Parts: sequence; C-alpha cells; structure tokens
Amino acid sequence: MARGSAGESVLHKHLRILESFDAWHPFLTLTEIADATGLAPSSAHRLIAELEREGLLERQPDRTYRLGVRLWEFASRTPGAVGLREIARPWLGAVHERVRQHVQLGVRAGRDVLFIERMSAQDAVLNATLIGGRIPLFASSSGLVLAAYGDPSVVEDVILGGLRAYTDRTIVDPDELRREVRRVRADGYAVSAGHIHAESTGIAVPVTGPDGSVYAALGVVVPNDGASPQSLIDLLRRAAVGVSHDLAQAYLPDEGDGSRGIRSLVGSSRRSIEYLERLAHDPHDPPAPPRVS
Repeated sequence: MARGSAGESVLHKHLRILESFDAWHPFLTLTEIADATGLAPSSAHRLIAELEREGLLERQPDRTYRLGVRLWEFASRTPGAVGLREIARPWLGAVHERVRQHVQLGVRAGRDVLFIERMSAQDAVLNATLIGGRIPLFASSSGLVLAAYGDPSVVEDVILGGLRAYTDRTIVDPDELRREVRRVRADGYAVSAGHIHAESTGIAVPVTGPDGSVYAALGVVVPNDGASPQSLIDLLRRAAVGVSHDLAQAYLPDEGDGSRGIRSLVGSSRRSIEYLERLAHDPHDPPAPPRVS
C-alpha cells in the first residue's frame, strides 16, 4: 500500500476526505475539504480527482462536492449493515407502533455506535441520533450494549479516547464505565437516563447473529420521566429475538448452489430473485423477462 511522506497511506488520506462529509456538511468545496482534513490544497485536489473518477465523490454545478452514490452501492452489498437493516426493519416497525417515540438499530464502528436505522414520531422526545450518525459508545444505551458484548479491549480503547460529558449524568469516570459495562453484560440490557440529554432515556438490548455473537443493538429513546423501563425491555427483547431468528434464516444456504442469504437479504419475490440470479450468471445475454400472469 502506497504511503505518503509522513507515513500515512494514500488510502487513509482518501478516507479522511470522505470522512469530512457529514449530515451537517453534505456539500463541501475544495478549500473546505482541505481545511477539514489538514491536507495541502494541491494534495486535496489530486485525491479528490481520484475519488471523483471512481464515483466516490461527485462534483456539483456550483463546484462543491458530495459523497458519490457508488458508496451506497458498496454499502448495499454487505449483510453487516444494509442486509441487517432490511431484516430488522419490520421488527423496528412493530416496536415503534407500541412506543410511538424513537426506535433505532446500531452497530459498533470503532469507539462509536453507528446508527443504521431509525424510526421516529413527529412529537417524540429529543433524540441526538441520525441514520448514518455516530455517538460514542460510553454515552448511549446502544453503545453500552455493544461495548458490553465486545472484546474487553473495546472498553479500554473507549476510555483511552476520552469520556466527554454531555450532561451531569454521562458516565465520565473510567471505573464507573467498567462497572456499568459489566452490569449490562450480566443483565442483558442497558438503560441510560439523561446521559445525552436530560429529557431523554435510552434503553437497548443486544441482537445476536447466526454465529452467536452480538451483531447490533436494538433500542428506544423515550421521555426521562422516571417510569419503569421493564415493559420496554421486554418488548425490545422480543423484537431482538425476532431479528435474530430472521438473521439466522437469511444466512441459511440457498437451495442448490450453497450461496448464503440472497433471498432473505434482497427481500423480493421468489420469481424476481430467480430472474436476478439468472441475469447475474450471464449479464451479456439476459434471459427473457418473467411473464406477468
């Protein structure tokens, strides 16, 4: 892998450029990208041109850039995010019908929880999450679940990165965080009352994958009104069992060729899937389209 003069790989510089975009900065100029990444304008220009050629960035008529749709294309192929999101969505919908607040699905991304799905009501309580947004593991109920079921080194790495106080309830003491993570692992759920905003309580449970490991955290954000969380914990656990069951079904080998999960992950009709599979085998000579009966 090629490396720059300071020992940083070219790939890492490309990633720094992509990471400079977020929900609040979806369009950036060359100068803004250079400022956000700390790259020299000439280097930023060269790297941006490479990303644009590959469809990972797109240039707009006003000379700003945005993330390219090819990134979405890549993401849509992984069962670790989009496939999981598709499988979990009906269960999130069922929880949302009962709670009428916020329901969300998160996976671990380094020291953060990355939210890949979220459903909200118009008048729901304040919530700091966005689809595609991140929150540090220590600060949210979903993050505490993911930290509790991860490798023990995850918690130490989170502590090394610093524990920022969002409110006076945020866990900022390393020993308290270690104790809380042990409690979450023992109890099988996390409750974070007022940890990110005083008005809100997060509650989350783990979602287990086919190999027995925790794939994600399924959670709700509700008013911090002192109510018992037990009924919501029970509701989330039932939904998490449903997601886990459907994940296991999705990862069963497909009939005939031993491939894994395409029918469940794509979420289409059997005839449509069979047509897509034939098309994939010979894209230059597509079969006749299925007849409509």
